[in-house]
Amino acid sequence: MVRKKTREGLRSASIAGLAGLAAGVLVVLAAAGAAILTVAVARKVVTPPKAREQDLKILAVGDDWIRLSATLDTLTPGEYSLWFSRDSGRARVGDILEYDGRTVTRRLLSVDFGDIATAKAGRFSGWFYLGPAELGFPWEDVEVPTELGPAPAWLIPAESTDAANGRWVIQVHGRAVRREETLRAVPVFRRAGYTSLLISYRNDGDAPPSPDHRYALGDREWRDVESAIRFAGDRGATEILLMGWSMGGATVLQTLTRSDLSPRIRAVVLDSPVVDWITALQYQGTLNRLPSPVSAGAVRLLSRQWSGFLTGLAAPLNLNRLNIVANAAELTVPILLLHSVDDGFIPATASDALALVRPDIVTYERFDTARHTKLWNYDRTRWETAIAQWLERLDSASEQTRS
Repeated sequence: MVRKKTREGLRSASIAGLAGLAAGVLVVLAAAGAAILTVAVARKVVTPPKAREQDLKILAVGDDWIRLSATLDTLTPGEYSLWFSRDSGRARVGDILEYDGRTVTRRLLSVDFGDIATAKAGRFSGWFYLGPAELGFPWEDVEVPTELGPAPAWLIPAESTDAANGRWVIQVHGRAVRREETLRAVPVFRRAGYTSLLISYRNDGDAPPSPDHRYALGDREWRDVESAIRFAGDRGATEILLMGWSMGGATVLQTLTRSDLSPRIRAVVLDSPVVDWITALQYQGTLNRLPSPVSAGAVRLLSRQWSGFLTGLAAPLNLNRLNIVANAAELTVPILLLHSVDDGFIPATASDALALVRPDIVTYERFDTARHTKLWNYDRTRWETAIAQWLERLDSASEQTRS
């Protein structure tokens, strides 16, 4: 009996030991999995993507209509690009014709290239024009000298033929897109007398890459905008505006607060900007259902000196410096801020906060419904009117100062 109880006790102890060991292994594996995920998230933030996610289904196509799966993007009114078949094809779509609860039918405006009849999936984009020739204005291919080499740009002169007109606007596109994104802004600035310079910058696929081939979220890209300011000055610009889209907004704000050439900047326009990267990354973590420690860990990795071998960054990012709400006192010029509360990618919360702390210089045009960098696509008239009226007020303020 004693031996039986002893064997049972040993067996129980063994089971308990194995259970404890298993639990310990699970904890270690969970920690290892979280660490791997954290590194993957951090790398994804700063690595230029090779392909874009196709998040909608193409269900049927007619001569002048197309049926798509219902998503937040496909259900938003307006005119958009539809990239399909892994971006090998591109069409333009317009008004919503029908919605049955699961699918949405929209007007098919054009098919620019690719076989849409066989396409099964695609993605919406605010990038509407394929090149400057589509606008119907004179334009010129130029190269902006940067510290990494010549960066291609498009130069579109102002509507006015007055040789003394030195007004320029430099357009800075967002993350994972190219300068075509900014073509939408050319007409309204051109009518107001501005020459448009649509630039490329490091790691965007057009400009020379940085040695590490990584985005710096504006922390280093601003140097290429500085080079564009210098280029514009050499070509006769006397009054320079900067406009930034999404990450381009973060880049423009860093130029404004860090460049020796910032005194040449008259004012700034921001469309769906990243005003604070920590807020944006936390939102992205929630959107992708990541555990909070993973999102927080990714932020820490991006800003640590020792983590370059994990992220691929040649130098850590100064995320505190990229928080313009916290550094709002450094802003000195008028800012037109355009953002949608329904952005869906970069939350408007930091834009709200910036408008609140600097009402003296920030004019805030707060949209709803429109998706990220698609404010023009959703309501072109309101978007262009907001910019045109703000430019008029800018002129009036300048005239009062001179008088």
